[in-house]
Amino acid sequence: MFLQFFTSLREAQVPVTLREYLTLMEAIDADLAEQSVENFYYLSRAALVKDERNLDKFDRVFGTVFKGLESLLDAMLKADIPEEWLKKLAEKYLTEEEKKQIEAMGWDKLMETLRKRLEEQKGRHQGGSKWIGTAGTSPFGAHGYNPEGVRIGQEKNRNFRAVKVWDRREFKDLDGNVELGIRNIKIALRRLRKFARTGAPDELDLDTTIRETANHGYLDVHMRPERRNAVKVLVFFDIGGSMDSHIEQVEELFSAAKSEFKHMEYFYFHNCLYEGVWKQNRRRFTDRTPTWDVLHKYPHDYKIVFVGDASMSPYEVMVPGGSVEHVNEEAGAVWLERVTRTYPHAVWLNPVSQKHWDYSESTTIIRRIFANRMYPITIEGLENAMKELVR
Repeated sequence: MFLQFFTSLREAQVPVTLREYLTLMEAIDADLAEQSVENFYYLSRAALVKDERNLDKFDRVFGTVFKGLESLLDAMLKADIPEEWLKKLAEKYLTEEEKKQIEAMGWDKLMETLRKRLEEQKGRHQGGSKWIGTAGTSPFGAHGYNPEGVRIGQEKNRNFRAVKVWDRREFKDLDGNVELGIRNIKIALRRLRKFARTGAPDELDLDTTIRETANHGYLDVHMRPERRNAVKVLVFFDIGGSMDSHIEQVEELFSAAKSEFKHMEYFYFHNCLYEGVWKQNRRRFTDRTPTWDVLHKYPHDYKIVFVGDASMSPYEVMVPGGSVEHVNEEAGAVWLERVTRTYPHAVWLNPVSQKHWDYSESTTIIRRIFANRMYPITIEGLENAMKELVR
């Protein structure tokens, strides 16, 4: 409605500038009109009218646009405000002291309480600390705050505190064709190389051809298989959620790995490894590969690389059913331990700065499972990880 007021003044040939309109909006934000239409009239006239010859035009436009309103609250209710703006206004913001006063329930109690709320609650709720709703401190809902909760009806992370997400989310595949900003990643990955001649003999063996031609007195052409990197690599990429902050860095790593390793397979997972992985994020609910099939298909001589920030609720690693998106029968730690037992050469690459790892309980757990074979995605970290894999 305020924007309509501005455009109507322009149409009535009142010379109002965008800067003057923004000044008026700042004054409203500061509550200088005190939600009174009369106060708003004088405030807007002072901000927008610079020549008394335009007062009559201003009064006519004001009377048309705000006709029948008794307060600015009425204007807000009648305005065509985008739904996303209203959601943002409803978000719960708390001080650090207030956050510390809100206690976590624990996994079992959280799930049992959610079941009871679903049975008891009959309608929408906003604010408060009990029901499934918005902008409160309840462990269930959206746009609020709780140290451990179930996120319901919210597009993306705000506090990175949810232990389970009720809504279905869509992730984007990593781009393996990204042009690298730094060439050093490739150089670091080249430590993991073991060349062998494999495949059909389709490459000219110049030295042998010269030697045999000289021995026989006629042209004796010899071919040989192409010399390739014989190392086989299997990569698991954590995708979505908190990993969205590291997409560029991980895509550079992905591109470098694709160009360096001829025998490279990859799969996606979210937060922690469970019973299924996938190749395409748009089909991750319909076309999954059982993790057992992966462990049986790829021999133990594969080098295993996990790429993820390891930042999640510890329930996601240690508790059956703890996955943020589905009810997993076995804990994530069980699957990670199966991988480390099956493949003796396995590392975890973490895009989060190493100095922050000790602040995450889940990161500490995963480091322990991987026998401290977690490395930062830095040049030094990559070199150390490659050295570990070739031991």
